[in-house]
Amino acid sequence: MKNLLLLFLVNIPFIGFAQNYQGNQLNSLHLKPENNFSQITAIPDSLYPQKSLLNFNSYFSLLGNNLKDGFTKPFHLSKKDWGNFGKYAVITIALSFADEPVQQVALRLRNRNTGLNIISKDVTNFGGINEIFPVAAIGAYGLITRNNKLVKTTLLSSQAYIVSGAMATVLKLLSGRTRPSYYSPGVEAEPRFLGPFHKSLNDANGSHENSSFPSGHSTVAFAVAAVFASEYKDNPVVPVIAYSAASLISISRITENKHWVTDVFSGAVLGYFSGKLVVKNYHRFERFPSNGQKKNFISFTLNYSFGHLEPGMVYHFW
Repeated sequence: MKNLLLLFLVNIPFIGFAQNYQGNQLNSLHLKPENNFSQITAIPDSLYPQKSLLNFNSYFSLLGNNLKDGFTKPFHLSKKDWGNFGKYAVITIALSFADEPVQQVALRLRNRNTGLNIISKDVTNFGGINEIFPVAAIGAYGLITRNNKLVKTTLLSSQAYIVSGAMATVLKLLSGRTRPSYYSPGVEAEPRFLGPFHKSLNDANGSHENSSFPSGHSTVAFAVAAVFASEYKDNPVVPVIAYSAASLISISRITENKHWVTDVFSGAVLGYFSGKLVVKNYHRFERFPSNGQKKNFISFTLNYSFGHLEPGMVYHFW
């Protein structure tokens, strides 16, 4: 019962992603609420402008707004938002009963099948921080071929990666959930929530004991996939490839004995809606670029002092 209560509490940040991205959320990009953001869609390849609106300043301005929107969503909820969160909570709680059985089956399959073990490791290594390299290669290809839409999509996917990764990190710290890999062989693994104040320990592979929820690999994989699938939704092949790759990476986290089913599911949900948030915010900015005035926005700074770099973040009120 304690685990279910903690599962509900750490999932509260997911509530905000059920919103319709209208009303208060429009204020972050200085747009008028009457503009129907939900109807802003990706531009087809044939009509895509040759010059991108993304530059150094607009990239970081949008990134700051995306981070702000992502972390403040739980504070702007409607009845519909709570209803959608209720659906997510029901599914997550139902899946929580499968956490231990699925982990045990996956572990037996992995130990008995050398081929599956190799494939699982290769797939999981493709995700996480290593996912940056194939995405960067796609962006480089877009630059070489002067494919403005591909370059822009790659930049947006990097924003989705950062936003979703930041939110997943905070949730990991708040939940303090034990990884299945933490337990010694012969000891039955148990998905416990230790909370934010529990001392962090490392398992045999160096992973933090209490950093299981949600799956970071699943989160960033689905965030990037959502961006590419949204921008190329007129091409049915791209969404299939994007979400298939994200799903394989997520499943590999279970077969690698790094995460529980609910970790992977929640990470996929967080990543998906993070990617959608980034895409929608960009197209809102794209439609009303003149409204991106310099007030109520977040900017980033990088200073060199005493022999090391010091990153910073500033919120501008005017």
